[in-house]
Amino acid sequence: MLALALALWCVLWEGWLAPLRPGGSWLTLKALPIAAALPGLWRGRRYTAQWASLVTIFYVAEGVLRWGDPQGVGFFAKGETFLALALFAALLVFARRAGRQGEDEPA
Repeated sequence: MLALALALWCVLWEGWLAPLRPGGSWLTLKALPIAAALPGLWRGRRYTAQWASLVTIFYVAEGVLRWGDPQGVGFFAKGETFLALALFAALLVFARRAGRQGEDEPA
C-alpha cells in the first residue's frame, strides 16, 4: 500500500496539485519506477522488494532537496520523503523476514 501511495502522491503532486509548470509536468513520470514494482510487491516477491528499496532512496533524496521550494511545494516534498522512508523501512523488514523464511526451508 505504501508503494501505491507513493506513486499516487508523485502523480498528484507533479500533475495537478503543485506542478513545476502550469498544466502539469513531465516529472509525473517519476512515479513509473515504483509503479513498476507494484505487481511484484503484491505477490510478495523478495527480489522486487530488494530492488524497490534501492529505488525509494531516489524519492527520499528528491523530497529532501525540494523541501525548500517556494509556493507550498515543501509540503508535498515532505510527504514524498515520509512515504519513501516508510516504504523503505517496510521493504527492508519484508526482505529480512522473507530471507529468514528461505533459510529455514531445506534446499
